Amino acid sequence: MYKQIATNFFDDLLNAFYPVRLGMPEERYTATDNLKQDLKVIFDSNLSNHKINTKLLIQHFFEGVEEVKALLDQDLKAIYDGDPAAKSELEIILSYPGFYAIAAYRVAHLIDQLGVDLIPRIITEHAHAQTGIDIHPSAQIGSHFCIDHGTGIVIGETTEIGDHVKIYQGVTLGALSVSKKDAKSKRHPSIGSHVVIYAQATILGGDTVIGDHSIVGGN
Repeated sequence: MYKQIATNFFDDLLNAFYPVRLGMPEERYTATDNLKQDLKVIFDSNLSNHKINTKLLIQHFFEGVEEVKALLDQDLKAIYDGDPAAKSELEIILSYPGFYAIAAYRVAHLIDQLGVDLIPRIITEHAHAQTGIDIHPSAQIGSHFCIDHGTGIVIGETTEIGDHVKIYQGVTLGALSVSKKDAKSKRHPSIGSHVVIYAQATILGGDTVIGDHSIVGGN
């Protein structure tokens, strides 16, 4: 049950961020009682091993929501500026799978940083199913992130991405094979700022670093 509530919560939150998705005029986001109640339900169902109380987690979540919205606005601008085919930010909000997947990641990452497990994965896997873009909620992604086309992108758990990075379809930021005991190690690459990674590039391993202002060619 809470799986559906979690995915509905994300979509409702995204609608609150961008009311134009519902055909409503843009307005400043406010935390509605319904959103808080839904968050309480999914937290309550997933906190059997947590000492922090649900009320405090909800407070911390909504304290971080404004920063998530600010980051999404920067991502939206980056996609608009970076895609010559984009006619408007409205087009991106309503139809671009890359923006939807980034939004799911941003919200899931905030929950993940609160120490709540499972729920962030439900949200990002929901976006994965909808878009074909797989971003782990624990990945670290900076501001002005642009995904162009997006289908088949994989961004692993310990990936670190700087600011102003643009990634095309089919890119994998993945891990080399490791044993289960090394699951907490740095297994995925680090990408600097102002980097472009073209389609079908595969970058693997926790020791791999792509420096600032780099261009990685397709395939």
